[in-house]
Amino acid sequence: MKTDARAATPDAGENAERPRYAIECRDVGIEFVINRRHKARLRDYVIQGRRATSERFWALRHIDLNIAPGDSVGLIGANGSGKSTLLKIIAGVLRPDEGEVIVHGGMAPLIELGAGFSGDLSARENVYLSGMILGLQEREIDEKFEDIVRFAGVRKFLDTPLKHFSSGMKARLGFAIVAQIDYPIMLIDEVLAVGDKAFRRKCNDVLDAKLGRGGRTLVLVSHREGDIRRFCRRVVYLRGGVIVADGEPDEVLARYNRDAEAD
Repeated sequence: MKTDARAATPDAGENAERPRYAIECRDVGIEFVINRRHKARLRDYVIQGRRATSERFWALRHIDLNIAPGDSVGLIGANGSGKSTLLKIIAGVLRPDEGEVIVHGGMAPLIELGAGFSGDLSARENVYLSGMILGLQEREIDEKFEDIVRFAGVRKFLDTPLKHFSSGMKARLGFAIVAQIDYPIMLIDEVLAVGDKAFRRKCNDVLDAKLGRGGRTLVLVSHREGDIRRFCRRVVYLRGGVIVADGEPDEVLARYNRDAEAD
């Protein structure tokens, strides 16, 4: 993945040339391996070891996708269609086997519950760890710490190891950290579906505010049609690792729902 460091600099100046696209995916593909184990008698396990065969498959293939600065794009598709894999490639968590991804600007990714967290560290320590991974300086985290704790609602558990947190508590803490980062690109994977109604409302309010100020680019993976319609002006439908539709939310969601009913 390539990142345009100049575009990521917040004080590049008003005269800095604005990139045509915030995110460019050029013929991106990624291949995974499935190991299939076969049944065998105990003697075979002892003598030959466990037998297995490998099967390779393309989780994504020939992905061409350009996202303009300030655009809000929803990625939809059935489980296993490649949505989260594509988001991880854009975030730089996975490296494609084919093609390339170019990102112009800093990213605030929330793509996996607990990503960047350590279960053995306390919530307090994880705020600093995750913030630094996302590019914040310790001084910046100090300034934002109270807002993060207040948003996450975990003050009573600040010195509790994160491995004792529920998935909802981890999601609240992760989103609270990302919410304090003003990078131009936000990558969000299913987090809005986690937690109680009050937490989801707070998340929605944050996204409304960030998108409402303009200039933010959002890529959202979600199975919740309401979230896609609320936050996304464009929807990309993935099926079997390829893009089968890209356009207005109503049109693309209608096709996806037709396909889901036919499957």
